[in-house]
Amino acid sequence: QLQLVESGGGWVQTGGSLRLSCAASGRTLSTYAVGWFRQAPEKEREFVAGINCYVGSTVSADSVKGRFTISRDNSKNTVYLQLNSLKPEDTAVYYCAARYWPTVEIPRTNYDYWGQGTQVTVSS
Repeated sequence: QLQLVESGGGWVQTGGSLRLSCAASGRTLSTYAVGWFRQAPEKEREFVAGINCYVGSTVSADSVKGRFTISRDNSKNTVYLQLNSLKPEDTAVYYCAARYWPTVEIPRTNYDYWGQGTQVTVSS
C-alpha cells in the first residue's frame, strides 16, 4: 500500500519561498504520476502542479506558472514542490497525490493515494 507524507510547510512573508516534500513508503513512487493540490479555507481543492512517472514532463496551473516548480528524486522516493514568490492567495493546505498511471491528470478524482497535507501560510 502506497503511503504519502507531506512536509515543509510553514509561515512566510509575501515574496518568500518554501520547499514542500512528498515522501512515499510502501511502493516505488517513480512508477506513479504525482500531483500537488491545495485547498484554501472555504474553497475547493484545486490542482497546482504534476509530474509524470520516472523522469517525466511536468504541468502547472496557470496561477502558479513561473513561481512553482515540481520535481522528483527517485533515489529518495520523494517528490518536491518548490514555492517561490509566494503571495497571500497561495495560503492553503497543500496535498500530494499519486495515481498508478504514467501521466498526470488534472481532476483530483483520478488520484488514488493522498497525503494528509501540509499548511502553507503567506502573510500580507
